[in-house]
Amino acid sequence: MTTTAETAANRAAATATPTADNNPTTTKGASDVPVSTEAQSGATDSRQMKPLSPHLADLEAEAIEILREVAGQFERPALLFSGGKDSVVVLELAKRAFAPSPVPFELVHVDTGHNFPEVIEFRDKIAADPRVNLHVALVQDWIDSGAIQERPDGTRNPLQTVPLVETIQNRGYDAVLGGARRDEEKARAKERVFSVRDSFGGWNPRRQRPELWGLYNGRHQVGENIRVFPISNWTEADVWDYIRDRDVEVPAIYYSHQREVFERNGMWLTPGEWGGPKEGEELVTKTVRYRTVGDMSCTGAVLSEATTIEDVIDEIRTSTTTERGATRADDKLSESSMEDRKKEGYF
Repeated sequence: MTTTAETAANRAAATATPTADNNPTTTKGASDVPVSTEAQSGATDSRQMKPLSPHLADLEAEAIEILREVAGQFERPALLFSGGKDSVVVLELAKRAFAPSPVPFELVHVDTGHNFPEVIEFRDKIAADPRVNLHVALVQDWIDSGAIQERPDGTRNPLQTVPLVETIQNRGYDAVLGGARRDEEKARAKERVFSVRDSFGGWNPRRQRPELWGLYNGRHQVGENIRVFPISNWTEADVWDYIRDRDVEVPAIYYSHQREVFERNGMWLTPGEWGGPKEGEELVTKTVRYRTVGDMSCTGAVLSEATTIEDVIDEIRTSTTTERGATRADDKLSESSMEDRKKEGYF
């Protein structure tokens, strides 16, 4: 078990700013803001690095410490990677945590088959990096085998649970990392950083462990696994500030663009293989962007003119709803839909 002293040492190492004595490229007068050692390690040599604010530097150091704890405590961890902004940020943090070595986590995407084409293209671009290894679990394979059935409403997001749980079991993952954050949704707010799941992937709030002093207990029984959330304490604004300051690339649909959409239940949806407008629903072209990306059938666009990252940040700071609360129909199936799915094994 990690001691308090070791934890403090890990955080200090993650945020240490090189001096002229130990880094010949550092000059006097450099910013006093902590910058992770990974920023100087060559993880992103081709990009100009902007010093992080003290707040972001602390969040980065905490996340890097968590990622290193996972690498140290587990035999076969994996990182859930959808191509969305949160999983992209976690991957960026992992590259920094272990540079110049490859990322020690296999990337896993449970592909519903109804994802936005732009996001799948971006995912495949990331997977081409020799430092990462991607495994794709296709929901369609489970549908074809009869293990799960299509829903009448056409959405496949709730169908991800069985493929996710079985992929974890079949590939022997004992820890699964993800980009969930506590500010997203009320069920997420109750989540620990290290979340114990039973052999069926189920979440039981009574079995969650205290995480005092930043100590993370990854012990688990055979068949169980731990879900880990390195950016649990981040907000949507923190994520976008980090994307800006670390020059992290995200799919283009996060920025304003023209798209054919139709309105259903107060949300602007995009037609696709999953379906399209019904009688009385008009297909129109709007200037929109996405605050979150998921199954096209349940992810709504927001009307927006935010074409730059600064525009996006300004828009977020004036928003009164979270990205999931504003644009995810799957979270509105019931008052406890997210918590119910977590108990069934969902991420």
